[in-house]
Amino acid sequence: MEKLEQTIKEKFGNRLRVRVNGVLIVENKILLIKHKMGENRFFWNVPGGGMKFGSSAEDNLKREFLEETGLDIEVKDFLCTFEYLEKPLHAIELYFEVNIKSGILKMGIDPELSEEMQLITEICFVDMNNLALIKKSEKHRLFWGINSLNDVRKLKGYFNFENNYLK
Repeated sequence: MEKLEQTIKEKFGNRLRVRVNGVLIVENKILLIKHKMGENRFFWNVPGGGMKFGSSAEDNLKREFLEETGLDIEVKDFLCTFEYLEKPLHAIELYFEVNIKSGILKMGIDPELSEEMQLITEICFVDMNNLALIKKSEKHRLFWGINSLNDVRKLKGYFNFENNYLK
């Protein structure tokens, strides 16, 4: 599994990335993706990914969502900014609420990675009870302290890598 960790470091690490993320809530469940990060290491977050130069945040989010989920989305309200820092990864992440326009949910791919190095291992809608069962170390810090999915819609502002709200 060292090869996977090395690939992650080479493709995404040791530089600052700007990422866009889509929060899709349907029937009191949030869409999450489980990523393989190394030997017995996983990370759950909403669909999203790195921005490409020359494309808007909205266009980047639509592309990432389609690649990872098979869903065509409508980008709605801007929710918050989160600074993610877990060396070697460092990202400024923009979170938006999204709605489904069309498509059928399927587990997608990360086109930057080869077939044998794909990170996505699972995609599913998760309710609050199951979200609470995911270990903190395996889910994005943004979801550590929420008590309801409506709390996600209320996230406003800039959160740093310690999950502190900065004014």
